[in-house]
Amino acid sequence: MAETVTTPTSEPEPPAAAAPGPTAPEREPAAPGAGAPPAHSAPRRSYAKLAADESREDYSLRFAPHSFRRWSPGTVAGTALGGIAYLADFAIGASIVFAYGFTSGLASILTAAVIIFLTGIPIARACATYGLDMDLITRGAGFGYFGSTLTSLIYASFTFIFFALEGSIMAQAMHQAVGLPLEIGYLVTTLIVIPIVFRGMGALAKVQAWTQPVWLVGLVLPFVVLAFEAPDAWGAFASFGGTEGAGSGFSWIGFGLGTGVALSLIAQIGEQADYLRFMPVKTEANRRRWNLAVLAAGPGWVVIGAAKQLGGAFLAFVALEAVGKTHALEPIAPQIEALKPWLGGLALPAAALFVIVSQIKINVTNAYSGSLSWSNFFSRTTHRHPGRVWYIFLNLAIALTLMEMDMFAALGKLLGFYSNVGIAWIAAVAADLVINKRAGWSPPYIEFKRAYLYAVNPAGFGAMAVASVVSILAFFGLFGRYAEAFSTFIAAGLALVLCPLIAWATKGRYYLARPNPVNGPGADVADERATHTCAECETAYELPDIADCPVRSGPVCSLCCSLDADCGDACRKGPARAAGPVFMPVPTLPGAAPGM
Repeated sequence: MAETVTTPTSEPEPPAAAAPGPTAPEREPAAPGAGAPPAHSAPRRSYAKLAADESREDYSLRFAPHSFRRWSPGTVAGTALGGIAYLADFAIGASIVFAYGFTSGLASILTAAVIIFLTGIPIARACATYGLDMDLITRGAGFGYFGSTLTSLIYASFTFIFFALEGSIMAQAMHQAVGLPLEIGYLVTTLIVIPIVFRGMGALAKVQAWTQPVWLVGLVLPFVVLAFEAPDAWGAFASFGGTEGAGSGFSWIGFGLGTGVALSLIAQIGEQADYLRFMPVKTEANRRRWNLAVLAAGPGWVVIGAAKQLGGAFLAFVALEAVGKTHALEPIAPQIEALKPWLGGLALPAAALFVIVSQIKINVTNAYSGSLSWSNFFSRTTHRHPGRVWYIFLNLAIALTLMEMDMFAALGKLLGFYSNVGIAWIAAVAADLVINKRAGWSPPYIEFKRAYLYAVNPAGFGAMAVASVVSILAFFGLFGRYAEAFSTFIAAGLALVLCPLIAWATKGRYYLARPNPVNGPGADVADERATHTCAECETAYELPDIADCPVRSGPVCSLCCSLDADCGDACRKGPARAAGPVFMPVPTLPGAAPGM
């Protein structure tokens, strides 16, 4: 009997470790009628132990099947929001206000939050609806199979840049608390997350839930203390002119530059998507809870994020005279100063505990999302997949190098540059989901499988490339001072306009290389959870993860399709494409034996 994917009849205890999905082939021979090779033949491909264990792999390169999405909307949202506990918001907000003054800084932070929120809504809904991560959404939302490879690098860069930033903050806390040298602290902050990230979504969910009470108390307490001990501080903060002579009034240049720094966080929606893909299917019974959970866990993170940026700037302002500008930008020092009136000598360990807990919560997410992104990149460029967990070490090695190079000192410039590329990518994807699909230039669903996609789609990829190049040139001053300050607005505007324009001009022809007869819009699908056994690895997967393959004369899973280096993309060109879909065996319904 072929192995099938079954669906739980009741929701598990949240958030216990996720049940493993299909594992590597040691199984009973598949029935020939289910589309598998004959019983005596070995699978053409068998995955390494780590790559085959979906309790750790978490379907890193695939559609997240319904049988794996066992958590409630609230649990998924809570886990996703737990990942935004980071204190980089504190440092970013403080650096913006210190550089450009309170008025310009406030306008920058709020404007960036609005842009991030609006672009995040369609992306969050698509990831939760289709069970796909940001990379797979990008493939089908205007970029093509190889076109999205570059965005995998952009996203990987986001994860290791912010891991390094958060790790630096954690190392500063350990240095303050116990005198640990920063260089050693960087190594400790890197190593501490590995056991958690190695175990995948189940372990991450537990960590986020268990640490949430400590984090909430640590977040709120400094502001409560200052409300009683320094009630006039907010009024003084509102007239703060910064530390660089910007003044307390509004400046268009300061507003543009500050918005660019704040918009570096726009790629955070990718990390939220890594959790949102495990959202259960929306039904009439859970419709309201599902919508609220997706809104909160997707774009809703930026509401908390903007509040943290302003709060961090306020704490840094209050601590400025006591600790000086350099230490005021390090979140640990303002925390200590705020807590001293009530906790005295306990302020240091209390602040250190809060910072360490916060940074663990976010850096497990950074490391996890980085491993997913690197997996996507290398699977397409090398046609090999040893397993998600190996790429954890690559991501952490790059982040550790950045920490040792003291990237914290160049925070504003680095984030300002990165945001030009990040916003061009996210804006192009959002434009496709909101404009192109409604106009009919883009397919009404997300197609992520290599078998049906062109290598490059000029609609999204071209828009991102042009917007990135022009905005980066503006960022480096080629078009004058105002264009430099508003380079991120140039990136967003060009991507939003060019993506629909190119899709219209090409009549959407580069979205699909051929129709999807398995579960595309025109396919007659009685149950999306029905499974096919992959002719390559002989493992059963749900229909959204399956493609019809003329080379294998049967169904193949999306990952085997991606890793095939010898097929020559026969399904997308030549006679095979013209002949239409090949024979597909009758799918196996959940819980039923194939061939019955």
